Amino acid sequence: MSNLTECAAWHALEKHHQEVAPQHMREWFEADPERTARFSAEACGIYVDYSKNRITDDTLALLLGLARERRIAERVAEMFDGVPINATENRAVLHAALRDDAQVPACTVGADVRARVARELGRLDEFARAVHNGDWLGYSGSPITDVVNIGIGGSDLGPLMVCRALRPYALSGLNVHFVSNVDGTHLADTLAGLQPQSTLFVVCSKTFTTLETLTNAHNARAWIVEHLGDQAAVASHFVAVSTNAAAVTEFGIAPESMFGFWDWVGGRYSLWSSIGVSIVLCVGPKRFRELLAGAHAMDLHFRDAPFEANLPVLLGMLGVWYGNFFGAETHAVLPYDQSLERFPAYLQQLDMESNGKSTTLTGDRVGYLTGPIVWGEPGTNGQHAFFQLLHQGTRLVPADFLVPAHSLRPVGEHHRLLLANCFAQTEALMRGKRADEARAELQAAGFSGDALESLLPHKVFEGNRPSNTLLFRVLDPYTLGALIALYEHKVFVQGSVWGVNSFDQWGVELGKQLAGVIARELTYEDDAAGHDASTNYLINHCRHLWRSGEHP
Repeated sequence: MSNLTECAAWHALEKHHQEVAPQHMREWFEADPERTARFSAEACGIYVDYSKNRITDDTLALLLGLARERRIAERVAEMFDGVPINATENRAVLHAALRDDAQVPACTVGADVRARVARELGRLDEFARAVHNGDWLGYSGSPITDVVNIGIGGSDLGPLMVCRALRPYALSGLNVHFVSNVDGTHLADTLAGLQPQSTLFVVCSKTFTTLETLTNAHNARAWIVEHLGDQAAVASHFVAVSTNAAAVTEFGIAPESMFGFWDWVGGRYSLWSSIGVSIVLCVGPKRFRELLAGAHAMDLHFRDAPFEANLPVLLGMLGVWYGNFFGAETHAVLPYDQSLERFPAYLQQLDMESNGKSTTLTGDRVGYLTGPIVWGEPGTNGQHAFFQLLHQGTRLVPADFLVPAHSLRPVGEHHRLLLANCFAQTEALMRGKRADEARAELQAAGFSGDALESLLPHKVFEGNRPSNTLLFRVLDPYTLGALIALYEHKVFVQGSVWGVNSFDQWGVELGKQLAGVIARELTYEDDAAGHDASTNYLINHCRHLWRSGEHP
């Protein structure tokens, strides 16, 4: 594959950007009443209005031409066919197989893969039913009332986000908690409200060596043993999701209480696997299968839909447009649904760990921007925090607005006002407010003369700020599954355009290695000397504070 910046479509987009950049979306809408009909698409119950973007018909054609020149269709086929496209680890990328339907398959995989997936899903179902039915009891014979998921990264962010999003579907009688941070406060605060005899821990670590997860797990284990008085209690209060049976058994977890998954399941794509056991416990097997079904429907759409109607391709190429031609460095995700409060944090890992790369698949240094900084908060809170920058700041921040037409927890007029705010923000970002409009508004409010002229510049909104609106009927498990898969595939599209491996994460390794060294050095008597001057000083000064006896 040729270098991205040498592609004919890339050069055409560079020239086209010079023509389009000075134009204003407001004028396009005024001149073209059919604009939204052309720049919108729907699949799997998700309607995407991308008409409030700085694009014309020519822009879209050029962007999709770049996608074709970068062999996106071939890359998609390779992923679903199980080709080891994770080249640096020589692994297939088959998280879609975890939610595949044998009757209408999206993936070309062998019967052995389908059988293994079905077997683990069946075990999750049986386990969840046993906990909910009271067949799984704590060491002292108490039914389980609280589940604590101990993991980090993909073993925490995905399951936590889904459990929060699907709270209206949560089964009664069981509370699900999450602990990820190695800061002891996280574990201590969680345990403070729980009863050991009715608490079950789910330890999620593929290798069962993850520092943060195992540190929390061992302290949770000590808490159980201390309160229940017997090492044997561990087997009744812990299960594991891992591939390291020996380490799990040594911890005290029975082999039959370990759920497995495979090396073709990346951490940030693992909520569909046994890592999702906390989701199954939270909402039950039926709802979990609906979540899988929504993702599978999006897989089929991504694989089969033409680029002109393909939601992941459209959103992915719009991101390329802003990042590589407008120089946008961030992307805001703004869910107008409190249930999706953790969705931006989940997408941070999905996107930034996948495409936060500066080396191409061929080992060359990239010469262009790759993954954006992803951030966001639920509306309407964000409107009273950072929307000022979105509207009148100096940075271009493309944004996704996600909103359900119906609330699962309707309260008075709340949802109507929420929808009004969502739609108003996208309109305001697009339209802005011209000086003549601001002047008329100030005059109507009684301003004139120097007072009007002084205030006028502050009341002008540039507008022309791009956004997508993702509207769906209701946030049910099926829709959430489709929404997650949509963003998974969007990230893959962008990584394929940029020529990077979206499925490894070597960038997290160096910090882990150094942390292990420094953790040991913090226990030494002699001053640290093997690092840069700043790090040596921080280690030594911290040890000085310990020795001083000062403690809160």
